[in-house]
Amino acid sequence: MTSSRPAHSFRLVLAAFLGVFLLLAPPSARADDITVFAAASMKNAMDEISAKWTEDTGHTATVSLAGSSALARQIQQGAPADVFISANPGWMTTLQDEGLIAKGSRFDLLNNAIVLIAHGPDAAQVEIAPNFDLAGLLGENRLAMALVEAVPAGIYGKAALESLGVWEQIAPKVAQADNVRAALRLVSSGEAPYGIVYATDAAADANVTVVGTFPKDSHPPIVYPAAAVAASDNPLNADFLAYLRGPVARAAFERQGFVVVAD
Repeated sequence: MTSSRPAHSFRLVLAAFLGVFLLLAPPSARADDITVFAAASMKNAMDEISAKWTEDTGHTATVSLAGSSALARQIQQGAPADVFISANPGWMTTLQDEGLIAKGSRFDLLNNAIVLIAHGPDAAQVEIAPNFDLAGLLGENRLAMALVEAVPAGIYGKAALESLGVWEQIAPKVAQADNVRAALRLVSSGEAPYGIVYATDAAADANVTVVGTFPKDSHPPIVYPAAAVAASDNPLNADFLAYLRGPVARAAFERQGFVVVAD
C-alpha cells in the first residue's frame, strides 16, 4: 500500500507557504485593504473617513498623504495606489491622458479656498485687494507657501498674487515648502509670520489666524477630483469612491471646511 505521508507533507508545506505569503503581501494585494493616495490638505478629513470606513465595512483604508504632484509622480512610477484624490485637476488630467486613471471613474469631489494666515491667535486682518501691500507687511520676513510650480496650493496662491499684481514684489520673500501642511507648520511654529494655505488647513491649527481670504476670481477654481487608478484591480475601488460621495464622508469633509460638490 502506498504511503500518503509525502502528499500530506507537501500539503502542509504549501499551506504554510501560502500563509506566509498572505501575511507578507503588500496592502494593495489584500482583498480587505484599499490604498488611497490623497492630497496633504485632506489629512484631518481622511483620518476620520478611513476610520469610519473600517468601522462601517470591516475593510481597511490605508491613506498616503502628500502633495498632489508627488503622489501623481509616484503613480506614474508604478506605486501601488488604488484610488487617487488630487487637489488639482491638472495632475489628474495628466494621469488620465497617460492612461493611468480607470476610465469612467473620475469625478469632482470637493471645492476649497485659499487664505492668508498669520502666526498666533490674534493677528490683525488684512484687506486682500489689487496691489495690496503684502511686501510691506512681510518686511524682512518670509511668506510660507507650498511649491509654487508644482503643488496645487502653491500654484493657486501664486496665481492669486499675480492676478492681484503683487507677485513680483514678494517672490523673493517666499519660503517654499514641499506641501501645504508643511507651509502651515512654518507659520504655526512662528518660523514665518504669514503664509498662504487652504482654508481647511487653517481651520485645523489653533496657532494661526486667517487674516484674509483670496477672491475666488483671483485664481482658478479649487477642485479636488477623485478616481480609481487604472493599474489597480482592487474590487473595493468602486465601493470606496461611492463612500466618498456618501453622507458619512460628506459630513467629515464639511466639518473640515470643504465644500462637497459630488452628488
